[in-house]
Amino acid sequence: MEAGLANRKIIHVDMDAFYASVEQLDRPELRGKPIAVGGSSKRGVVSAASYEARKFGVRSAMSGVIARRNCPDLIFVKPRFDRYTEISRKIRKIFFEYTDLVEPLSLDEAYLDVTQNKKGNPSATLIAREIRAQIKERTGLNASAGISINKFIAKVASDVNKPNGQKTVPPEEVEAFLEALDIRKFYGVGKVTAEKMYQMGIFTGADLKERSRDFLDQHFGKSGGYYFDVVRGIHRSEVKPDRTRKSLAAERTFSENITSEVFMLERLQGIAEEIERRLGKSEIAGKTVTLKIKYSDFSLQTRSKTLPFYIATAELILEEVKGLLYQEKLKESVRLLGISISNLNNDKSDKPIEKDSISEQLKFEF
Repeated sequence: MEAGLANRKIIHVDMDAFYASVEQLDRPELRGKPIAVGGSSKRGVVSAASYEARKFGVRSAMSGVIARRNCPDLIFVKPRFDRYTEISRKIRKIFFEYTDLVEPLSLDEAYLDVTQNKKGNPSATLIAREIRAQIKERTGLNASAGISINKFIAKVASDVNKPNGQKTVPPEEVEAFLEALDIRKFYGVGKVTAEKMYQMGIFTGADLKERSRDFLDQHFGKSGGYYFDVVRGIHRSEVKPDRTRKSLAAERTFSENITSEVFMLERLQGIAEEIERRLGKSEIAGKTVTLKIKYSDFSLQTRSKTLPFYIATAELILEEVKGLLYQEKLKESVRLLGISISNLNNDKSDKPIEKDSISEQLKFEF
């Protein structure tokens, strides 16, 4: 572990079953019951599951059909993203009472650097406890937290005592904590990579630590160096309070497969309008348009085009998407369509864009 990096105090706050918990908060009749936020149709997908539902193996990204099979009494609830965003703003307001170094990852989680904080509290552990108490008091929701010397360990630690708990990994305990950790718990190690590591006899952090950098580079490419460092407690990434958005996207999964390009354009019109709304809200525009197509056989295809000017209106977006759709023949019926806009004009070196002209600019205490 590098000496300078051990002096940071990072907190990862993660709301417990956020979407599902908000629904149970607003609807008392759902409390204590297994609920899933998302679609219950044969093509629906679970966005979030309550802890009561998780006991039956219901997880986010699971199809509604499988979720219902796992839990026959499962109650499906339609998502209300406006409500989730409203509560997320209240939570972030609490974060900023302690530090300006807040890096949101999504509506329900964020990193905080409290090395120097507004409360003058030298204990990141106590700060995390205070923040969780404030979230409970002001929103009625529970949060968990991980506290350590860097973002990687803090994120891993926040999952240890979920729900409604926290875990601190102080500098002197970092190596032992990582060595004992199941490789599946390492943030950044997915199912496929975990299976590959298992086949190599790598089951824990201690096993991973025994492998040389050359070995990891050879078998895991660019990720090899990352694995080599993090198992030694080295993760230099700073908490970035003003991360620049790289792209903006929206997509739709259909209840029935679509074969007609005319029907596809109707759906793409609605998606383009949603993109326009989000771009306008953020006062940004983009040059690169990407069409995402998922076929009935679950194969995925993307088609992109970069323009010499910025666009942000549904009309112009749809015009480019139409060209991408007809670019080549569709190979199967389609189950999902999506549009993303990237190459955005939100670089800090750019001047602020007027809303009306956006489419035209085409060992210490821890």
